[in-house]
Amino acid sequence: MLMTSTCGGQSRTTCNSFESWLAVVLHSRRQRGGGVYDHQIMDAKSFTLRVGVVGYGHLGQFLVDRLLKAGPGLGLVLGFVWNRNPDKLKGSVPTELILDDLSSFANRRCDVIVEVCHPQIVRDFGIDFLSKSHFMVGSPSALANHDLNEKLRQASLQHERTLYIPSGALWGGQDIQRMNDSGTLKALFIRMSKHPSCYRLTGDILSDWSEGEGRRVLFRGSVADLCPLAPNNVNTMAAAAVAAGSLGFTGVQGEIVSDTALKDFHVVEVEVTGPDGFSVHTVRRNPAKLGAVTGSATYNSFWNSLLVCRGHGGRVYLC
Repeated sequence: MLMTSTCGGQSRTTCNSFESWLAVVLHSRRQRGGGVYDHQIMDAKSFTLRVGVVGYGHLGQFLVDRLLKAGPGLGLVLGFVWNRNPDKLKGSVPTELILDDLSSFANRRCDVIVEVCHPQIVRDFGIDFLSKSHFMVGSPSALANHDLNEKLRQASLQHERTLYIPSGALWGGQDIQRMNDSGTLKALFIRMSKHPSCYRLTGDILSDWSEGEGRRVLFRGSVADLCPLAPNNVNTMAAAAVAAGSLGFTGVQGEIVSDTALKDFHVVEVEVTGPDGFSVHTVRRNPAKLGAVTGSATYNSFWNSLLVCRGHGGRVYLC
C-alpha cells in the first residue's frame, strides 16, 4: 500500500494546488469546531513569497522546476538556486537566479530558504538563514546534534522565523506530534528498508554487499547514533524524532535494513506505542529506482510542505 504524508487530513498527493490546500484546511478547522484564521488565509494569498533553494540534486531540481512552472500561480517566486557545483546549474537555471556564493544569500531577500543538499549546510548556514528568513530543513538528520538543535531553536525564537521540518516519507507525523504533546507517546520505532544501492553511509559498513544476498540489518539503536552513520538516508527518522520531542533523537529508536529484493520500493515501517496497550503500526512502500536515495512519492510531499511555509512564528513546525 502506497502512503504519503497528510495535508489537512487528505493524502498529500491529492493536494495539488495551494487553493485546494486552503479549502482542506478551512474544512478541517470548521469540522473540528475551531476558528478559521481568516487573516492568515488572506495574507497567504495576497503576497508573493520569494524562495531560495539550496541544493540541485534530484529533489532540488524537482522543486526548482515546480517553482518556475507552478510557483507564480501560487504566490511563489524563485529567488535563487545554489549548488556546490555551479556548472550543474548552467543551461538549466536562468542565469540571474544562480547564486555563486552562498554566504551572500541575504542579498536575494528570500522569505523562505529550502535546504535539500546536505546536513553540513544546515550546520554551516542554518543560524544565518534563520536570521533573515524562514528555513525549511530538508536534512533534519543534522538536528541529531544537540547543540546545533538548540542553537537553531534559539535563532528561530530570537528572529521570529519558523524552522520548518518537512514530513518527507514520514507517515503519521502529525499524529505522533499530537500524542507527544498530550503526554501519551511512550515509544517510537522506525525501520527503513532499501536496496543496498540506495544507501549513502559513512564508513564501510555496506561496502561488501552483493546482489542476491537478501536481507541484512545494518544498524539498530537510537536515531541520535544512526544519523551520523546515514545522514542522507534517515531524514524520515529525524523528522519523527522532532515530532516526538519528549523522546527526542536519543529516545526514538531506528533500524536500517539492506535488502537486495527491494528493487522497486523503499519501505518505511513506523511503530507507535501509547498507554494501556495502545499501538499503531504503519507500512509505507514508496516507489524508487535502484540507487535512488529519495523515493518518488516523497517529491510531492516536499512540494506540499513548501506550500505551507508562509510563517508560523518563532518555533519548530512539522509540515
